[in-house]
Formats: sequence, structure tokens, C-alpha cells
Amino acid sequence: MASRGLSPLHRVSVLFERARGFDYASVTERARSTARVHGKSYPLVLTDMLWSAARHRVGFNDYIEFDFAILTRAERATWVTSPLALELSNRYDDPAQVHRFHDKIDFNRDFDRFLGREWLALEAGNAAELEAFAQRHPVFIAKVPVSKSGAGVRRYDAADVADWPAFHADLLAKGEVLIEERILQHADLEAIAPGTANTTRVTTFVRDDGTVAIINMAQKFGRGQQVSDQASFGGFYTALHEDGRAMGMGYNTSGALFETHPETGYRIADYRLPMMDAVRALITEVALVIPEVRYVGWDIVVTPTGPVLVEGNWGAGVFENKPTASGIRHGHLPRYRAAMGW
Repeated sequence: MASRGLSPLHRVSVLFERARGFDYASVTERARSTARVHGKSYPLVLTDMLWSAARHRVGFNDYIEFDFAILTRAERATWVTSPLALELSNRYDDPAQVHRFHDKIDFNRDFDRFLGREWLALEAGNAAELEAFAQRHPVFIAKVPVSKSGAGVRRYDAADVADWPAFHADLLAKGEVLIEERILQHADLEAIAPGTANTTRVTTFVRDDGTVAIINMAQKFGRGQQVSDQASFGGFYTALHEDGRAMGMGYNTSGALFETHPETGYRIADYRLPMMDAVRALITEVALVIPEVRYVGWDIVVTPTGPVLVEGNWGAGVFENKPTASGIRHGHLPRYRAAMGW
């Protein structure tokens, strides 16, 4: 697929959808909070938020999360925002193939050799298979196949199950029909945020010549042994340099900063992703399994023996730099442009 400019029509459609869902009370409260945090005038911040959304494809969450209130116009122009990320997904990914990323069972079938763990799809009549699976993996994960942001993911302990046919029926009723072996993470990650499989988001793009570019990386951290490291479970993240080093402190989608991990006291700015060369090798290979879906956000976990794939996300989302966390006043858009050729 040749590289072309981005569609003005898509920009208009996104703006229209945002206008339909506009929540004045929520936006004004976010503007007041942002003005307080940065010592700015509330009316000016509110006006700037609305103008940025209408003119420059800046989501209201983006404005807060990435400190747009303190950035110059030129600095803001280097950020990848949520509306732009969605536009890129629609622009570069073959709509006939993206369904392969939506259902986690279908995804596991396509990418089985990269998962590094056993899994089982539940269906009527295979309660005995579930029990045998749990005997091999006494602590296991159950997932709803179509979900996002960590929803529909639960951890179970076989020791708590007395009646396997009844438990199997309950999982089917709840739609938790993808069963996976629990991932044991690398000691460096376990020391920072124990109990949760802390995922690394690696965003890739398949260039016109068929090579793979890593255009963004971020490390997510869970809280309190939660089953997921997503923000909805109290998690946070930090953007990573190309060599796997943290750009600075951690932060969440509400703009809160984490100099250290709240449970372990680990200084987030000291983090460095282990086995970075192996991560690059894995990601380069998985990005070419379905090359028609060119722009993907992959979630991997580094284990003691190497990185394993958790899932791939069509509509890669945004895991950008936060200036008040890193001191760095530019985003990743130049890397996206260089890879995508626009």
C-alpha cells in the first residue's frame, strides 16, 4: 500500500462524533483541574481545550494526560493524539483483516507459537478438559474473548473449585471462555510490581518495503496484585526510549504522577526493559504474521526465559510522553511520520 496523506473527511467525521458525545460538565471540570495543576487561567484553558479538539485533533484526555496546557504550539505538533491514532488505524489497516485482532481466541490461534503458554477455549462438554488444564496450571486466567482495557479478565485458583462441571457452566454463562496459563514475569518486573503480569506496549508499523518499524514503547505497571495493569485496575505507565529506558516518572490517564511504585517504592525513572534485543526480535516477527494490518499496538511480557506475546491491538491507542513526568517536551509523531511516509 502506497503512503498517502491523511483524509480530511475522516477528520471531519471524528469531530462530528466527538460533538455528538460532548459532556459539558465533564469537560469544564477537567479544564478547572488542569488550570489548578499548571497554575493557568481556567477560562483560557477551557477555550484552549475546545479549540485544540476542534482544530488539532486533541482529545480532552490527551490534553490533560500529555500536559498540553504548558506546551507551545510547535511542541504540541509532535504528539500523537487519540483521534490521530484512530485515523491512522483506519487509514493503514486492511478492514478485511482487523477482525483477527478483536477476538482473543481467534488471535491466539493465529499467534499461538508466540504466546509461550498453554490455553484452552471452553465450550459445551469440555469441563473435564478444564479440570485437567487446572491440574497442570493451578492458578490460571479466564478471559472474555471480546473486551478491552482489561475488562473481562479474572484470575482463578483451582484449589477454590469444588465442582468442576458447575464451575465450567458458570464460566460459560459469564462468557469467560478463554482459559490461559498464568504468565510468570521476569524478576526485574516482579520486583517492581509483583503479582500482576506487567505488559510492555510496543507499537509497530509495517513499512511499504515490508520491514517493521518500532515507533513507540511504554511499560505498564499494575497495582496491588491486580489481574490487569490497565488504568481501570489502578495501573499506570511510563514511556520508554528506543533502548528500553524509562523516559521518566510513571503516570496514568488522569494525569497523576508516580515517582515510585506505591507498593514497592521502586523509582520508575530507573526502569529499563530487560531483554530488549529479544523483544525487538519477537515484535519484528509477530508484526509480519498479518502484514495487511500495518499499525498495531502489541502487548508483551518479558519472562525469565524471554518475551511472550499477550495480545495485539488494532486501534493501537496512545502511550505518549508526559512532559511533567519526563522533562521532555516532544512526542513521538516524528517517528510515526518517518515510518509511515507522510
